[in-house]
Amino acid sequence: MNPSAALVPSAIALSGTRSRLLAVLAGAGFVALLAQVALPLPFTPVPVTLQTLGVLLVGAALGSRLGAQALGLYLAAGAAGLPVFAGGGAGVGWLAGPTGGYLLGFVAAAWLAGRLVERFAADRRPLAAFLAMLAASAAIYAFGLAGLAGWTALAGRPVSLPGLLALGFYPFVLGDLLKAGLAAVLLPAAWKGLSRSGRI
Repeated sequence: MNPSAALVPSAIALSGTRSRLLAVLAGAGFVALLAQVALPLPFTPVPVTLQTLGVLLVGAALGSRLGAQALGLYLAAGAAGLPVFAGGGAGVGWLAGPTGGYLLGFVAAAWLAGRLVERFAADRRPLAAFLAMLAASAAIYAFGLAGLAGWTALAGRPVSLPGLLALGFYPFVLGDLLKAGLAAVLLPAAWKGLSRSGRI
């Protein structure tokens, strides 16, 4: 399967430069929009957001290559000063902050979600789609927890593994399970949206 067209009909296939550019821009914009739905928590510097739902959908719908490009553009836009991070955050400092690892993990997660969809035709198999979303979510946690551990150490407040999980995993895991399921359910709608946009 063409890695740039995980869910896109073969008649469209995002084969044109303009279609690919629009898809990448739309993917980055979608994640930026969902990032504005953010709920700070008093006991951790990591907020609850909807942006991970966007990451999963963008990666699965656009495929590994374009999905990773969309999230790379999202990070570049935020680092350049556009208010696209959680709650309108912006600036390169966010990538070195407590959520920086999660943000960097978005690129890997989008690539992985897209790759698994491509490899196992998960766009047509709901359970496979859900498992792909879970794997991509695990990638976000791997990067996020590593970054959070580094940030706490540099801040002079290193934490144990249980403490790290209490800050960056336990408060979010149930919500991310729900987001993975929702992303799998929404995948056909993403397919239809790409079908229409591919004709622009």
